Amino acid sequence: MTTGLKKFLFVSLESLSGDLAWRVAKEGHQVKCWIKSKSDADVYDGFLEKVDKWEKHTDWADVIIFDDVDFGEAASMLRKEGKRVIGGSIYTDKLEIDREFGQAELKKYGVNVLPSWHFTNYEEAIAFIKEKPGRYVFKPSGNVLSESKGLLFLGQEDDGTDLIEVLEQNKNIWKKSTPEFLLQKYISGVEVAVGAFFNGTDFIYPICVNFEHKRVFPGDVGPFAGEMGTLMYWSDSNNLFKATLEKMLPALKESGYIGYVDVNCIVNGKGIYPLEFTSRFGFPTIQIQLEGISMPVGEWLYRLASGEKFEIKTKKGFQIGVRILVPTYFCNSNDPILHPMYKDMAVTFKNANNLDGIHIEDVKNDNGVWRIAGTSGVVMVVTGSAGTVEEARNQAYSRIKNIIIPNMFYRTDIGSSWFKECDRLHTWGYLR
Repeated sequence: MTTGLKKFLFVSLESLSGDLAWRVAKEGHQVKCWIKSKSDADVYDGFLEKVDKWEKHTDWADVIIFDDVDFGEAASMLRKEGKRVIGGSIYTDKLEIDREFGQAELKKYGVNVLPSWHFTNYEEAIAFIKEKPGRYVFKPSGNVLSESKGLLFLGQEDDGTDLIEVLEQNKNIWKKSTPEFLLQKYISGVEVAVGAFFNGTDFIYPICVNFEHKRVFPGDVGPFAGEMGTLMYWSDSNNLFKATLEKMLPALKESGYIGYVDVNCIVNGKGIYPLEFTSRFGFPTIQIQLEGISMPVGEWLYRLASGEKFEIKTKKGFQIGVRILVPTYFCNSNDPILHPMYKDMAVTFKNANNLDGIHIEDVKNDNGVWRIAGTSGVVMVVTGSAGTVEEARNQAYSRIKNIIIPNMFYRTDIGSSWFKECDRLHTWGYLR
């Protein structure tokens, strides 16, 4: 089935969905995008047409795509006006932004959740741990800046003394950047996420099972980066999906949400424990999903936005994605040395005629020369797909060898723990 050429409007807080928009544009559709962040003003220049006010183009667009949370009210209003909209609803925004609410909703719909406690006062949190010693995870809550979302701390001591020390020493700083947070009971196991596209009334199959790698350096060392790379595969409904996301169908349907929704979990032999929602496209999840979807992007986006019931055509096997960064990732935009050094630096390729698996993030196209743009230091995602995990890894990492960027870095172990995790998940019965 073909939908014909359409008009797509992408609306972003930060430069996130440019690769998706670029793929749509390369299929011949008309694409416009709006990015709120001033630090991302030059991102996607030369790749996409950008507009100053997205609201002026809603009548022009056949499909409007909100790629982040905090657009729920606008998205809901546009749907009521009869517009085809992907992303955003008041309810699903709250599921992701307010972690306490997300956990309460999971519990409401019969999903097991870990005990967690919401705080807006660091002294009260410290007193709580002293009163109830234990191993906890510190998680920012509320609609914080993207760089603050990775400010997680996993307590190592069974009595919580290490977390108390961290909170004591940082409370005056974090009160400003992270005024709301959760303390969640720590549990060991395998971290795995399950997600699916939702058409407003039902899930679109197949589902996506994925394993994120969140810390910056190989071996899960260093700060949380949101996501440095992911291993995934497409699947029929399984026990993990049935025990978590499928139970949320009535709530998603009532909200009118259309888009991607994902729940990240810790699982072990005793049960499944959802940690948090992603009620939007994941990044770089969507880039890696594009590696595994074998139908035109504009077609499935249009059909999803139209509320159609259809099956997404996907490749068998596994997909892997690796994020490529440069050192400016570790400094702020006012850094007087690193940012001028990397700003507008050329991204070159040994074989520019073969860019398979190359997905743009914060780059621009300067008359055919790709250059680093914005201030994030996140340059691109490189993907691979194959029948086995090892073959998918080999393809992705061989494609990285085609890239030349001074001092670029990336994780070399994306997907390498699959064999151990797969055995455990199958033994526990979650992936059957």
